Amino acid sequence: MKAKIAELIAANVPDLSVEDITTLIEIPPKPELGDFAFPCFRLAKTMRKAPQMIAAEIAEKIGSQDFLSEIKVEGAYLNFFVNKDMFAKGILTNALDENYGSAEDGKGKTVCIDYSSPNVAKNFHVGHLRTTIIGNSLYKIFSKLGYHVERINHLGDWGTQFGKLIVAYKNWGNEDAVKERGVAELMELYVKFHEEAEKNDSLNDEARAWFVKMEQGDEEALKIWQWFKDISLQEYKGTYALLGVDFDHYTGESFYRDMTDDIVGKLTEAGLLTESEGARVVKLDEYDMPPCLVVKNDGSSIYATRDLAAVLYRKKTFNFDKCLYVTGQEQKLHFAQVFKVIELLGYDWAKDSLVHIPYGLVSLEGAKLSTRNGNVIYAEDILLEAVAKIKEIIEEKNPELPDKDNTARKIGVGAVLFNDLYNQRIKDVSFKWEKLLNFDGETGPYVQYTYARCASILRKQEDFAAGADIDYAALSEPETIDLIKEISRFPQVVKDAAERFEPSVVARYSVALAQSFNKFYNTVRVSVEEENLRKARLTLVYITKKIIHDSMDLLGIECPEQM
Repeated sequence: MKAKIAELIAANVPDLSVEDITTLIEIPPKPELGDFAFPCFRLAKTMRKAPQMIAAEIAEKIGSQDFLSEIKVEGAYLNFFVNKDMFAKGILTNALDENYGSAEDGKGKTVCIDYSSPNVAKNFHVGHLRTTIIGNSLYKIFSKLGYHVERINHLGDWGTQFGKLIVAYKNWGNEDAVKERGVAELMELYVKFHEEAEKNDSLNDEARAWFVKMEQGDEEALKIWQWFKDISLQEYKGTYALLGVDFDHYTGESFYRDMTDDIVGKLTEAGLLTESEGARVVKLDEYDMPPCLVVKNDGSSIYATRDLAAVLYRKKTFNFDKCLYVTGQEQKLHFAQVFKVIELLGYDWAKDSLVHIPYGLVSLEGAKLSTRNGNVIYAEDILLEAVAKIKEIIEEKNPELPDKDNTARKIGVGAVLFNDLYNQRIKDVSFKWEKLLNFDGETGPYVQYTYARCASILRKQEDFAAGADIDYAALSEPETIDLIKEISRFPQVVKDAAERFEPSVVARYSVALAQSFNKFYNTVRVSVEEENLRKARLTLVYITKKIIHDSMDLLGIECPEQM
């Protein structure tokens, strides 16, 4: 309907395209103002007339249309009232398709998404959840739009920090403790190193020397490093399993270490490298950025070198159309430098293909998380605690619920994910239990509860078959039409989320859909004796359940059938 209205307006407004008009069309705040509204303010300058006069002229030119019951001019707005029967039939017929919301925008195109990427030998804390959750949701959103997506976990598994850890292990660690406690022991050793290095700066020199040994292929250094990496990855995969997250590639920084010489060679050949205090850098003064450090003064590479190598490897291997980097906003400058250096090497595709997707900080009840000083909260602990708290609520409210453990997992983990993704990614996120686990309001459990309510209604109607002989004329109440309007928004919501790299668009839509359904359910009786009306309303319940499921799936969240 919106598309048809946009085409009608475009045919009578020479200065705006159908696409421009579509973005301008609004849904009025009150049903009595119409189903769709087009503001004419923007046309006043080019048409040299008052907006109200322009609206009246457009309405006259459009005239009567079979899918519109009325066109009204209200001030500067052109308000459209759609034929309710045709509107319901058009939307719900499409929505019954199992691929509703999917598209072929990305057919034949590849997107690489670099996300999660924890630093090996450090615990997977709450801060890592953001990149993992956002990246996984973007993978699902782009996949739904037909893109081929390569999921890349660019592990932080190379660098001077491993020199520090080796020094700490040799001075204060032992093999049995590391085997028994895993990453927790490695974290304590890492914190211990920084405490001791503040008193004895020579430890930093030792750490740098050990990393140089790693770069030079020293057998002992690489053996210890590989051991630390294996221990870490095993623990990380446990957290990923709890989140329902997987990757196509676990190619961390170390994967690109043999490619850094080639990058240095390319930069040298292009005349881009300059010596600075014994190090080699690419100057970026004319782009209002500090120099990009490529080779340190001891001859070793840095993470920027390996990121440069990774970009060219991924372009050659996957021929991506977009390569997305989901990291904290504190890395904005780093990626701006890396992308600019790639561009200076003559790769023009860098301008449009490389995208940094930043996000805000994470805190637990307002306490900022830091690895170096040991003030960390394990991601797995947060998830398991959420599950445990939900289990307590189930035992209190519905102790006879079947499959309680699995249901508690879906709700608990889903609550954590939804709390994060409901916020715009650039905003800081705080984990507050009373908000996180609330079954009312704009939360994951509220949306899941709405899904379970739909499932319960449908279970009681054994003879119901979705889509069979629907009398669309029966769907006429304002609350019903409002719900159909929410259903109609889903395909565009998915596209908007992809265009903005913003999962919160989907999360907020799922809440709006749940609220609209609950208003419908509390106002309109579904299980009525009149068969045509009952089938029509049950079809609406079925479609709502399906779209809630699909919306939450785009966020990486499962919906239980019973709660």
